[in-house]
Amino acid sequence: MIKYIGSKRVLLPAILRACAALCQPGGTVADLFSGTARVGNALKGAGFRVIANDINAYAHALGTCYVQADAERWAEPVRRILADLGRLPGRPGYFTETFCETARFLQPHNGARVDAIRDAIEAMALEPELKAVLLVSLMEAADRVDSTAGLQMAYMKQWAKRSFNDLELRLPALLPRPAAGACLALHGEAVAAARDVEADLVYLDPPYNQHSYLGNYHVWETLVRWDAPEPYGIARKRSDVRERKSAFNSRPGILPAMEGVLDGLRCRTILVSFSDEGFLSRDAMEALLRKRGHVAVAELPHGRYVGAKIGIYDPSGRKVGIPGHLTNTEFLYAVAPSAAEAERAAEAATGMVEAA
Repeated sequence: MIKYIGSKRVLLPAILRACAALCQPGGTVADLFSGTARVGNALKGAGFRVIANDINAYAHALGTCYVQADAERWAEPVRRILADLGRLPGRPGYFTETFCETARFLQPHNGARVDAIRDAIEAMALEPELKAVLLVSLMEAADRVDSTAGLQMAYMKQWAKRSFNDLELRLPALLPRPAAGACLALHGEAVAAARDVEADLVYLDPPYNQHSYLGNYHVWETLVRWDAPEPYGIARKRSDVRERKSAFNSRPGILPAMEGVLDGLRCRTILVSFSDEGFLSRDAMEALLRKRGHVAVAELPHGRYVGAKIGIYDPSGRKVGIPGHLTNTEFLYAVAPSAAEAERAAEAATGMVEAA
């Protein structure tokens, strides 16, 4: 999967244990801020029926690929199409000019391949699931040869070593359909999805500070939308990054936004993942969640993103500071009808007890 600042890769075992304690095997779990779909994919692999949702187009493609699409249906057709796409010669276009020449996210020879392959995908009359899997393959191929520290707010001053490699399409690691039933990927605002989706458990991993996922991953948004937006700034961000603002990225906006999601939920139990760097304090989050049931909290250490380890630099490339810390605390808030159930889920997350 793509490099991602909000990735829960390291925390997946804890999240899965907590979900297993809050939801019966084969139950329905909704992930309303699905991002890379890493959590939804793991839940599907664990046998849950998963509903993933995200507002960004690239995240919806990832959710469609890793949550909704099933291996037994798409693996072989995708493999055949990727073989054909992989033989296409490069043909420079908008992507190459914007992200490889004016900016330096990928080297031009790989940007030209992206242009050619993406144009070919767009020209096919594809079913949505098939198209999403192909787009994810291309997104991940480009991610493996990019020249960033994992964010698209900027790119390396010198080409990263991996950027000299040739772009290579690979079959995404699709999962078979779980016995619990077909999974689903939605594309919408979390507040609306909360009202529309019914589940046994809802997992919430909302944006928590001023950093916009759309701004951080605007190249992938353009790759999926393929709409050639007017770019701006050194990073050549999409023009709509300035307009598509999330209340979750605002200190005054996050509390009412979170309340709106929680008020609309139709589920028995809730699991919330939230960083100690977020705009909502632990006390504020617990007060919100107690309106929905009993709350227990697991505290999990979590390394900060790679940019924090690299340090702070001015526009000329001169190091001007170092981060204050390299580890955050991720809070997992378990919400259930009984205090004992909530506490058991929090304990399961820390590995203190086994989940059923």
